[in-house]
Amino acid sequence: MEHNEKTHTPENKKTSLIQLFFAFLRLGALLFGGGYAMLPVLERECVEKHGWITCAEMLDFFAISQCLPGLIATNTATFIGTKERGVAGAAVSVLGVIAAPIVVILIIAVLLANFADIPAVQHAFGGIRVAVCVLILNAVIKLIKGNVKNWLGIALCVAAFALIALFSISPAFVVLGAALVGIGKGSIEKRSHCG
Repeated sequence: MEHNEKTHTPENKKTSLIQLFFAFLRLGALLFGGGYAMLPVLERECVEKHGWITCAEMLDFFAISQCLPGLIATNTATFIGTKERGVAGAAVSVLGVIAAPIVVILIIAVLLANFADIPAVQHAFGGIRVAVCVLILNAVIKLIKGNVKNWLGIALCVAAFALIALFSISPAFVVLGAALVGIGKGSIEKRSHCG
């Protein structure tokens, strides 16, 4: 997964707050299925379309967002908004990402009690769940192809899957553990180069 990295130099046009808001509004409107389902949309909107972050930064922001309290989508929007336009960018990015879901939730809350028992509505939700699973699987495959490149990456990937899927360990602990393994690997490599 290779993307051109954008560097912010004086000749690059500064991202407007309106642009940030509407990008995250689109992202929020497409967030069916929670934080993990946002990965392909986030990549398309912020990495490929606007070039605000690199794929590596997206993964870093996403991993840190999982370890922090709050929703992954709002945490990630905060990081990207801050990177682009500071505190104001963070505020409009978060407002954008939560605006559409709030409106949809309010409408559904009002209408769902009247329509929840209709078979067509139940089947629609079943179809949406399947589509969300496919989105998540697609994002996972892209992330693995782009980031798991050596034996340690493969081992961490398998261990993380086992810890989360089989033993129900919190993803926050898995991410922190993987970070410690990465720090340890970096220290060992640094010593071997110096010595």
